[in-house]
Amino acid sequence: MPIDPLQAKARALWEGLAAAPVSFLAGGGVSVVASPKSNLCPPGWVGVVSLGDAAVVTAPTEPSAALVRDGLEALPMAAVTDADAVREVLPVAEVLGPATLSYVSPDAFLPAPPGPPAARQLPSDHPALRNLEEAVGEDDAGEAALGEITSPAFVMRVGGRVVAAAGYRSWPGRVAHLSVLTDPAWRGRGFARMAASAAVTHAFAAGLLPQWRARPLASRRVAAALGFRELGAQLSINLAGCH
Repeated sequence: MPIDPLQAKARALWEGLAAAPVSFLAGGGVSVVASPKSNLCPPGWVGVVSLGDAAVVTAPTEPSAALVRDGLEALPMAAVTDADAVREVLPVAEVLGPATLSYVSPDAFLPAPPGPPAARQLPSDHPALRNLEEAVGEDDAGEAALGEITSPAFVMRVGGRVVAAAGYRSWPGRVAHLSVLTDPAWRGRGFARMAASAAVTHAFAAGLLPQWRARPLASRRVAAALGFRELGAQLSINLAGCH
C-alpha cells in the first residue's frame, strides 16, 4: 500500500518527540518505550499517540513501560487512545484527552472565503489576546494556549474588540501547531474558521505542516471545514502508584 505522505510526516514528528528510539510499526500495532524525557505527555506520565494503524507509547520508567506494554496488548488498535478502554487494562489515576490529531496539505487546504470582516495580524503578546483569554475562561484558554504561539496572531474584531484569534507554535520537523480561540458569545459565526484560515496560510508560506489538535467537536468541525484530515489521536495517562 502506498505511504500516505501526510501521515508519514506526522509520524516522523511524534517519533522525534518521543525522545527515545521508537517508531510506528509498518505492519501496525503498538510500540512502547521507556523515555523519561518524552514530549508526548507531561513529565512522569505515559504518552500514547496513534496515527493510522500504529501507535507509539512512552512511559517514564522501564517497569511502567512493561506494565503499559502488557496492558495495551489486550486492546484492539482502535482502543489504545480510548480513555475508558485504557482504564480497564491499566491503573489509571488521571488522563488528558483523547485529542484528535489532524493535518492538511497545501493541495487539500480549503481557505475560508474572504471577508468582510477580514482577519488582521497582531503581535503574539498583544493585550487584546489576553483580554480574549479572560473572556473565554481558564479551561478554554489553557486548551488553546495562545500565549505559546511563535507566529503573529490572526484576529477577528467586532466593534474594535477581538472575538476570535488563531496562531501557531513552531514545533520540530517544520510543524505548525495551531491554536484557535473564540469568545463564547461569538461562536458559530465562522470567526474561528476565518482566523484559523489566515494562520494556516501563514504556516504554508513558511514551509510548515499545520497540525490541529482538538478535543471539542466544534473545533474538529472547524478543522474539517478547512480541509484537515483526522489521522489519529493523542492520550496522556497518569498511572496510579507508579511514581
